[in-house]
Amino acid sequence: MPRSVNSVASRARRKKILKLTRGYFGSRKNVWTVAKNAWEKGQLYAYRDRKRKKGHFRALWIQRINAAARLEGLSYSKLMGLLAKENIKINRKVLADLAVNHPDAFKAVVKRATAK
Repeated sequence: MPRSVNSVASRARRKKILKLTRGYFGSRKNVWTVAKNAWEKGQLYAYRDRKRKKGHFRALWIQRINAAARLEGLSYSKLMGLLAKENIKINRKVLADLAVNHPDAFKAVVKRATAK
């Protein structure tokens, strides 16, 4: 009995990966083993960086809040401490959006936090 190899499926599997690696540099786009390794490594980076993205955005929000707080004469840590003390529950994402897009609302939040 002749040896049976499913070359249709094998070729389709290879073509799928080679299609995904289009645009890569050098042999990473057209040599099967190199392309497969490059694509797999790219998937690992994508997974890792989806997690890192969250930390990058948090850092961006903190920088924006800090810059706006400095204009009000406070540091970021003092502002966050005052907000916690006054039991004002507003997350960094919303606070950063207020600081950038609605400075009057941000000033009102700061005023409410510093009022005694």
